[in-house]
Amino acid sequence: MLIHRDLADTSERSTVVTIGAYDGVHLGHRAVVAEVRRLAADRNLESAVVTFDRHPATVVRPESAPKLLCDPAQKLELLASTGVDATWLVPFDEQRSQETAEEFVLEVLVDCLRAKVVVVGEDFHFGKGRGGNVALLQSLGAEYGFDVIGMPLVGGEGALGRKVSSTQIRRVLEAGDVARGEELLGRYHEVRGPVVHGDARGRTLGFPTANVAVPTDICLPADGIYAGWYLRPDGVALPAAINLGRRPTFYDAQPYSLLEAFILDWSGDLYDENARVEFVQRLRAEMKFDSIDALVDQMNADVIHARRVLGC
Repeated sequence: MLIHRDLADTSERSTVVTIGAYDGVHLGHRAVVAEVRRLAADRNLESAVVTFDRHPATVVRPESAPKLLCDPAQKLELLASTGVDATWLVPFDEQRSQETAEEFVLEVLVDCLRAKVVVVGEDFHFGKGRGGNVALLQSLGAEYGFDVIGMPLVGGEGALGRKVSSTQIRRVLEAGDVARGEELLGRYHEVRGPVVHGDARGRTLGFPTANVAVPTDICLPADGIYAGWYLRPDGVALPAAINLGRRPTFYDAQPYSLLEAFILDWSGDLYDENARVEFVQRLRAEMKFDSIDALVDQMNADVIHARRVLGC
């Protein structure tokens, strides 16, 4: 997949294109991209995605911007996995937020992408104040020579044929239902970050953990204990019991959730490596224990449960 980061980098061929934030690149998104690729192949055109270098809400309404289902690098990786020919990563800043729908269409779709077909979700909005929608896009398409298809964001078999949205996925993850999140995403929910030094308490308890510093703008599941996978930079996946929470047994007012992965049957130095953590299944909610012995007993039980879930 070619990645373009500048609208001056115009397409050499006419395109079938889709536009959106594409946060998570979930099953609904993948259905849209699959239609883009099908139409492009039928018409001998280039398939393309237009997305943004940040979520538009972080500029338009930063106080209520949603947590992200993937960071920009992961988004590009996921889009590449769809088989689309090219992605334009458009900078979204204050100036872009003031651009009208008509200006966006002329600059991006007509001048840059040479669009012949535009495929978007049926609830697609764009331009200043979200003033553009599918109907306006169709009107502009008639003027500038491109067709417009508005599709429902419906996932495949894994999503049980239901409408899929990034908002819905955030909601189920924030409730701790990572298994349902997997159905809607078409993959395990994954977070990334460097392994940093913690307070070494896990080592003292007999459960040394990799403390992964996840960026604060990334969507984390609800606090709790999870079975999942720790992926090293070389792609090796290691089974893990994951603690996500505020460690109430030791701290009364931990201000934010920490991610600690206890990797099963492995030991070594992971500090400073860039980790990826996948959530497979929630095992239980976070709890406060009356004693260290009670905590260790429960941690042993959690590891047994994680092994059963992960098949290891």
